[in-house]
Amino acid sequence: MKKKLLKIVIFLGVIAAIFTIRYFSLHEYLSLDFLKENLTQFKSLYTDKPILVISIFMLIYVSSTALSLPGATILTLAGGALFGLGQGLLIVSFASTFGATLAFLASRFLLRDYVQNHFSDRLKSINEGIEKEGAFYLFTLRLVPIFPFFVINLVMGLTPIKTLTFFFVSQIGMLLGTAVYVNAGLQLSQLNSLKDILSPEIFISFTALGVLPLIGKKIVNMIKSRKVFKNFKRPKAYDYNMVVIGAGSAGLVTAYISTAVNAKVALIEKHKMGGDCLNTGCVPSKALIKSAKFVHSLKQSKKFGIKEAQCDFDFKEIMGRVSNVIEKIEPHDSIERYSKLGVDCITGEAKILSPWEVEVNGRVITTKNITIATGASPFVPPLEGIKDVSILTSENLWQLDHLPKKLIILGAGPIGLEMAQSFQRLGSEVTVVEMGERILSVEDEDVSEYLLKRLRDEGVTFLLKHKATKINPTHLTVDSEKGSLEIPFDEILVAVGRRANIKGFGLEGLNIPLRKNGTIEANEFLQTNYPNIFVCGDVTGPYQLTHTAAHQAWFCAVNALFGRFKKFKVDYSVIPWATYTDPEVATVGQNEISLKRDGIDYEVTKYGIDDLDRAIADSSDYGFVKVLTKKGSDKILGATIVGINASDLLLEFISAMKHGFGLNAILGTIHPYPTMGEANKFLAGNWKKARKPEKVLHYLRKFHRWERKGTPDSQNSLNKVDA
Repeated sequence: MKKKLLKIVIFLGVIAAIFTIRYFSLHEYLSLDFLKENLTQFKSLYTDKPILVISIFMLIYVSSTALSLPGATILTLAGGALFGLGQGLLIVSFASTFGATLAFLASRFLLRDYVQNHFSDRLKSINEGIEKEGAFYLFTLRLVPIFPFFVINLVMGLTPIKTLTFFFVSQIGMLLGTAVYVNAGLQLSQLNSLKDILSPEIFISFTALGVLPLIGKKIVNMIKSRKVFKNFKRPKAYDYNMVVIGAGSAGLVTAYISTAVNAKVALIEKHKMGGDCLNTGCVPSKALIKSAKFVHSLKQSKKFGIKEAQCDFDFKEIMGRVSNVIEKIEPHDSIERYSKLGVDCITGEAKILSPWEVEVNGRVITTKNITIATGASPFVPPLEGIKDVSILTSENLWQLDHLPKKLIILGAGPIGLEMAQSFQRLGSEVTVVEMGERILSVEDEDVSEYLLKRLRDEGVTFLLKHKATKINPTHLTVDSEKGSLEIPFDEILVAVGRRANIKGFGLEGLNIPLRKNGTIEANEFLQTNYPNIFVCGDVTGPYQLTHTAAHQAWFCAVNALFGRFKKFKVDYSVIPWATYTDPEVATVGQNEISLKRDGIDYEVTKYGIDDLDRAIADSSDYGFVKVLTKKGSDKILGATIVGINASDLLLEFISAMKHGFGLNAILGTIHPYPTMGEANKFLAGNWKKARKPEKVLHYLRKFHRWERKGTPDSQNSLNKVDA
């Protein structure tokens, strides 16, 4: 409250000062004619009382600059005319910088919170750029006279640039321009207008100086590029515009986009086209989930008014269906399809020899650009005895030809939970071992707790806060606060995470840096330390998701092929993900965990799907919709849906976040009845209901009560009718 009051006081003070100056025409004293007419008197006063004149001069200069008033140019000329070049430059330089900094601080105090809160998504990339190179940008702006200094002061106050950085960079950046005007003040009697100072020649020179840092930055980047390339010989000609290593989602889309713009592309894959998603991940897991869900639905027949429904299945046939599904989708990612599109598909192990050379099958091919899209593999923890046990991972699970009686799953992330529920529904006795305090740790606690209860109700056993320490062919030893426990198993599935594939294709010889988590380091344009070697997908992260890999691929292809003209920063602002359990869990944007971490004020709105007509009709009335909005706004910061087909229902919120419409727009959109999609509209209705204008409704209630009483004439008419 005190801060808000202080803002009002400062704002009113600035308005009052500007009004006073305008009302009493004080700005007329800051004209060239007034200065020339009174220069002799000013000099005489300066000779008698130099300290007083300097103090008053600096006070006027600082105030004028701080209030962003016109007249700084005249004051700068006066500084040269009164104090001479050396002393004048010193006085004016510090006065202008102090005034600019006060304007900067006023803008920051009065407006920055409001601007950042209301336009945070649009300002995110600007803020990141200022944090990295704010001093460079400010220095460039100070040198170019086309940018008004007062605008720079106010705009910079809205950014995260540090005050001391602003002060010292402004001091240096404005020095040359200040020197020109101070020097002009020495010949004040010869000036007829301010245009005589900033001639076209000087203007062009200053602009050139402003552009010089940008050119310098380009030169520095070129020097860095040459330095990183210096140990390699550049080919005189190239076989390809792009060579892509890895034919998973990231590699396929990179190749597709590159060839779509008529670039010559080679796609190298050592194993199977389609990568993990098609062969060992998304596709087979969803096929198994569907079969398990069908079996479970039959067991729940009484819920649908059917006395009894039975099924007899062979696990081998279910896994056969999984293989058939893969085979049916394979043509979408096949060599035949991509060859028809114009991509040279090469089966073999690639090895990068230089930034422009890749060896495959004993042949060296040359390329202008390389995209690394080698994906990731299941991480197997170094448990005692694990080398002596035949374990399952997401890679070899699909070769399983028998249904395990007792199945242990290490890890309570999406893969572990999807498989836990599926095998439990098919008849396995499943135990999930998780080191953490809860399942799905990336989701909010209420989401984790809801899903945990559902899976436990289906019979899955969970050992949370239990750490696996030792394994033998029949038992797993786990430790907890209560002591050690041995769990018997027939099969054990390790699903504790995935590790980037960074070995075996020449990465080590290029000294491409890695992050602490083992992924390949890349900048915002998805470039490695070699400007022509790009990286996308699971091998770089930060999200190990098929659709994110495809999203990154666009930036890789476009930046590689057209980056010399225009480069695009990869955008992670609206990333959705889903866990395909029953109920599904689907999330987009931020959740409460990340919003609290980032210090962002938010509001929570929920809608229980157990209230939805279509869900009740389908006996799927469980789960909820949860949306996080910016405080005091309908702007969606993130959304999570727990329920049947949650990943499909989430699309409306993904679209809203991407295209900038909020809950009011969703509430005003017609949704067909009865559908599960109405849950999103009812969520928006709950948001609106919680913000209903109580005072307005109070007066409306009085208005309607008054209308019901009727006028005296109408009351008399009613009495006659009654009679």
